[in-house]
Amino acid sequence: MGHDHNHEHHHHSPVNYGFAFGFGIILNILFIIVEVVYGIVGDSLALLADAGHNLSDVLGLLIAWIAVWLGKKAPTSKRTYGFKKSSILAALFNAVFLLVAIGAIAWEAIQRFSSPSPVEGGIIISVALVGIVINSITALLFMKGSKDDLNIRGAFLHMVADAVVSLGVVISGFIVLWTGWNWMDPLMSLVIVIVIFIGTWGLLRESINLSLDAVPNGIDVNQIQQYLKDIPTVVDVHDLHVWGMSTTEPALTVHLIRSDITDNDVLLQKISMELHDRFGIEHTTIQIEKGTYDCLQAPIGSI
Repeated sequence: MGHDHNHEHHHHSPVNYGFAFGFGIILNILFIIVEVVYGIVGDSLALLADAGHNLSDVLGLLIAWIAVWLGKKAPTSKRTYGFKKSSILAALFNAVFLLVAIGAIAWEAIQRFSSPSPVEGGIIISVALVGIVINSITALLFMKGSKDDLNIRGAFLHMVADAVVSLGVVISGFIVLWTGWNWMDPLMSLVIVIVIFIGTWGLLRESINLSLDAVPNGIDVNQIQQYLKDIPTVVDVHDLHVWGMSTTEPALTVHLIRSDITDNDVLLQKISMELHDRFGIEHTTIQIEKGTYDCLQAPIGSI
């Protein structure tokens, strides 16, 4: 009987995005203050709605930054996985908070359709143009890392989307100036709410899934199982689990029954590398069995 374990971590050279996160957060906080002030002065719900959107940007950047920081903390005897799951819980809180916020914005926008207030189109345009510049600069800070790091890619895409939303606010401002259609402001607010909701719904769904240890997006368990079954000398595969240790680190455990266990170390290293390179698994634990004892975790009828 053979009974081996393989426990492997794959570490990438960490890139320091501290300046990018810090600079982006400060810029967006300053812009939120500007939007709130001029949104109140210009009586623009669109600006206030966009300020709420940019608050989500700050929270999103903070979550990504916290995830990077927590990922560097070493495990302890109490928390054997460290604090990696904290990034998932933070994302879940962020999603719930945003849904409540956009609900309030949507309600106020609907109320204003019955009695639209005059708005300062010039103020809306000026402030939103600043938003386009700020969000574009922040996005550029994450552009390079977005190609290889899913966490950084999320921050990059968030900033790009915000630049587009600010462009929408500019358009509504010009329409108000040219036509006097003050109802365009609450209408654009609803459009912004829809944009935020679409992004937030995906965040909520994925954070709930990860909180429940579901398979992370982009990973096909059936393909992994077939790959393992196709390995020579592997007779059966069972107790295969894939989940997210954090928002960026998929983990896997599996039991393999082999007809020959003489080359376990070589095979385990090969499997771990291929699971990493082909499927993006960062943390791998593999148990090898000869099949001559009853594994309590094997399904009924397994060899």
